[in-house]
Amino acid sequence: MKIKLGIAEDNSFLLKAILEKLAFFPDLEVKFHAANGLDLLEKLEEDSNVELILMDIEMPKMDGIKAVEEVSKRYPQIKTIMLTVFDNDEHIFRAIQAGADGYFLKEVSPPDLHQGILDTLEGGAAMTPSIALKTLKLLRNPPNFDKPKEDISLTKREIEILEQTAKGLSYNQIGENLFISPKTVRKHIENIYNKLQVHNKMEAVQKAVKNRII
Repeated sequence: MKIKLGIAEDNSFLLKAILEKLAFFPDLEVKFHAANGLDLLEKLEEDSNVELILMDIEMPKMDGIKAVEEVSKRYPQIKTIMLTVFDNDEHIFRAIQAGADGYFLKEVSPPDLHQGILDTLEGGAAMTPSIALKTLKLLRNPPNFDKPKEDISLTKREIEILEQTAKGLSYNQIGENLFISPKTVRKHIENIYNKLQVHNKMEAVQKAVKNRII
């Protein structure tokens, strides 16, 4: 019997990468993939015969953390593993609070992802060592993530570009997704850096996440 999986991922490049990793293992079967949390819930209403969902965090319409919460309520038999580019404390903490059973970064190797799926279905909590360490620290000293944020104003387009940047996409890939030129993407990135008062992509993404811009 194959293990039936669902995937929630809004980015076509990253979805393809996940599918390629899973394709190494004949005991896994991807029954469907959804573009956001709402799409995922609609697909589960049609057919909830899956054992585990690989869940992105940053998605339009309904993000992965809210989706995990809904899946946990409606389909408690289904396990969820967060599969994301974000390893910041707030995302980890809120995902676990919402009911996530595991947490991997998207750079996870195919064998580790496969073993994580098996471990989770057997009742374990699949995490990379660095995520597990952060989780222990968070549980020992629960933080307050509701403190006031900085007043930062980005345009809708700048937020879209920052979200795609956070997923590790190149200027060319972002341009293709948003139907603009790489040169225009670069100009928007420069404006984002100025508004956030940062100097590189990593600082921009971290500051945006901290202030709940993305």
